[in-house]
Amino acid sequence: MERTGIITMKSNPLTLAGNEVKVGDKAPDFQALKNDMSPFSLSQSKGKVVIISSMPSVDTSVCELQTTIFNQKAGENPEISVVTISVDLPFALGRFCANEGIESAVTLSDHRDLDFGTKYGFIIKELRLLARGVVVIDKEGVIRHLEVVPEVTDQPDYDKALEIARSLI
Repeated sequence: MERTGIITMKSNPLTLAGNEVKVGDKAPDFQALKNDMSPFSLSQSKGKVVIISSMPSVDTSVCELQTTIFNQKAGENPEISVVTISVDLPFALGRFCANEGIESAVTLSDHRDLDFGTKYGFIIKELRLLARGVVVIDKEGVIRHLEVVPEVTDQPDYDKALEIARSLI
């Protein structure tokens, strides 16, 4: 499934590919790789409130800021699990986390299968990157907040995502 007119990058229209999820949907389970190349499945976070922070690449300033902010906020509440995902290689994510002191958020690579991107509709078709966005999932595995940032170079609404996540604890 492809959708146009949803996002742009520097005002250039892009196409989102994959299944479109909505607030109220059961969050699809997905597989991705942790920094150490071990597998991660969303089902591992069962029973927790989860913030999925999707971004194009940790090698950009906006993505760096997004990862750092959610990491800081994740450390404030152990009942909220923050998962940051991109198509960066696990090695690049590991290097970034080591350099920036990222310890609270789990960083994942969707590079191999684009499983998250496909199941959540976050693949930027023209670039084979993930769109910038945030998904908040409650303890029962239901999507309670979804933001796909319209301009990929803009930041997500951190406060709204965190407010909703805290309300679900």
